[in-house]
Amino acid sequence: MINDFPDGFRAGFVSVVGRPNAGKSTLVNAMVGTKIAITADQPETTRRAIRGIVHRDDGQLILVDTPGMHRPRTLLGERLNDMVGEALSDVDSVVLCMPADESAGPGDRYILETAKKTGVPIVAVLTKTDKVTRDEVGERIIEVSQMHEFAEIVPVSAVAGDQVSLLVDLLIERMPQSPPLYPKDTITDETEEELIAELIREAALVGVREELPHSIAVVVEEMMDRPRPEGDDRKPVRAINAHLFVERPSQKGIVIGKGGKRMKRVGTQARESIERLIGQPVYLDLHVKVAKEWQRDPKMLGRLGF
Repeated sequence: MINDFPDGFRAGFVSVVGRPNAGKSTLVNAMVGTKIAITADQPETTRRAIRGIVHRDDGQLILVDTPGMHRPRTLLGERLNDMVGEALSDVDSVVLCMPADESAGPGDRYILETAKKTGVPIVAVLTKTDKVTRDEVGERIIEVSQMHEFAEIVPVSAVAGDQVSLLVDLLIERMPQSPPLYPKDTITDETEEELIAELIREAALVGVREELPHSIAVVVEEMMDRPRPEGDDRKPVRAINAHLFVERPSQKGIVIGKGGKRMKRVGTQARESIERLIGQPVYLDLHVKVAKEWQRDPKMLGRLGF
């Protein structure tokens, strides 16, 4: 029950920001304890502000995973940056992610200046510490401490789980006393359709980092459960029809692959991920369509949810 909580319970909103590929989504998934945001080893994977809810006996965190702030080259890029600005409004704390294997750059400083305008505590999180030595982590802590008087500087490895729980504890301590804001069984406010579309996009991004870094978008057109024959007690099959949009005919060929082999792999990976998400068998019907320069087309961006 949402009204069943101990005295001194704390709950609040934390915006997780950083430049592209800073490890924000991987960190949010680790803190929530399950996958709510897709990840890929390339910038601009996250395209929406996604909320993940962390539940503890003494508190609750609503983490707002944001797109990486960057110098926009398209209308989509401008709208992604706008999302970050909106996600920074009315929060109780900000987590600024900076990779431990890279020195701070102009992008980090720009995001820090943006975060400082909120007036709330800023926690610097050095992500990807599994990629560097302990001495290098120490050097990065010194470097980051000279950028701003952060509320905390916490080195973490979301992949290895190092210090993720400590980060949650430190953030809960900074939340206001409040009843829980979400029921205990809620881990995200993303709809099932949105999560499924993201899992399909994640599968489509694998192996095309150079060719299609930002040009794939996914829309779930239809979902329905197909009942089993009478007497068959197995769960119904979820039939999903989805469209993958690219910007040019040449990109369509890349997504499909020679003889359709790559598209088959995308479908298999996406189907397995969706089945884990919804807990029932899935029939996945994917189609690739060309929407010319959709990242710059206001009407198409609206259809795709941006």
